[in-house]
Amino acid sequence: MAEGVESINLEALSLSEGIRESPVCILVLGMAGSGKTTFTQKLIQHAQEKFNPYVVNLDPACREVPYAAHVDIRDTVNYREVMKQYQLGPNGGIVTALNMFTTKMAQFAELVRRAGERGHKWCVIDTPGQIEVFTWSASGSIITEGLATMFPTIVIYVMDVERSACPTTFMSNMLYACSILYKTRLPFLVALNKIDLKDCGFVMDWMTDFEAFQEAQEEEHSFVSNLTRTMSLTLDTFYENLRTCVGFAQLLAKILESVDEYETDFKPVYEKKRQERLAQSATGPKPVDHVEEDGVAVPLGLSLQDPPPLTGNSIFLMAPSLVPQSAENEDEEEMEEDAKGTAEDQNFHSFVQNHLTAQQSKRDKLQLEQEQAQQ
Repeated sequence: MAEGVESINLEALSLSEGIRESPVCILVLGMAGSGKTTFTQKLIQHAQEKFNPYVVNLDPACREVPYAAHVDIRDTVNYREVMKQYQLGPNGGIVTALNMFTTKMAQFAELVRRAGERGHKWCVIDTPGQIEVFTWSASGSIITEGLATMFPTIVIYVMDVERSACPTTFMSNMLYACSILYKTRLPFLVALNKIDLKDCGFVMDWMTDFEAFQEAQEEEHSFVSNLTRTMSLTLDTFYENLRTCVGFAQLLAKILESVDEYETDFKPVYEKKRQERLAQSATGPKPVDHVEEDGVAVPLGLSLQDPPPLTGNSIFLMAPSLVPQSAENEDEEEMEEDAKGTAEDQNFHSFVQNHLTAQQSKRDKLQLEQEQAQQ
């Protein structure tokens, strides 16, 4: 029988042991629609033979993923049930699902530690499509800093080259990348994605040649473009130290360079944070012995075994709660449909019907007047 997460001995995961050498945690971030999940799949394929990545999916709202995940948040938290119980919208549901997952951060970190001992040199983490719910939420900060204080951690920002052809969109991407860099304080890479759809040469030109970017801006005449011209002057220093990757061969080499950068520049910072956390745990209040008495424990619902490999690129893994059910289950779901939503649909259809009836009456009246005028 597979060893479950609930049987993990958390005493093995101690901050006093210092930052481990492996696995290297790679956080994949990017704007919605930039291709993070597809990028993650290809990164896993290119790194499989040499680095044997340990794969984590932290997007509770995705329906399917094109890779085999060792840890999947959808096995822990039912995203749709969270929205229903707490009456939340899509983004609120994602934030709450991440918060619930973070309650098992210690077990998750222990799984990552054991993965390193089993030969996984990298841990690739795919994040939610809505970038803001991870980068600017408390749970996102806990996951990022928690991993960085125990393992070498880097950030890969996936940039959609096709959409960034617009200077304003390009500047928005760069400003977001800059904010993430200074917020996470970790080695940072920009991966130019979808270069098969559009050549990425203009991106490199705009980063290195201020006048080339200004020429592209001349085609736009709006308040936003004027703001973009001003903001572009402030990013020169950001561009100078930015690592930009084109193609996976270059990306893999840049990742190794970023690991060395973490060891020399960032590890001392997180070592200091680790010591501060140790001091706080020594002087602060003791943790609660029985979590169930003070709150609701969220089961992680994972095993420590590797997931079955995919047999082809066309096969997708699906969360149990999202697998298509039988017709009987579908009938039950239809019976449980929200009465408020049904009433709103009826009101909308009634409004449309009344509007169409009024329009038809106006047309009939106009036609009758025209016929009378002709007579």
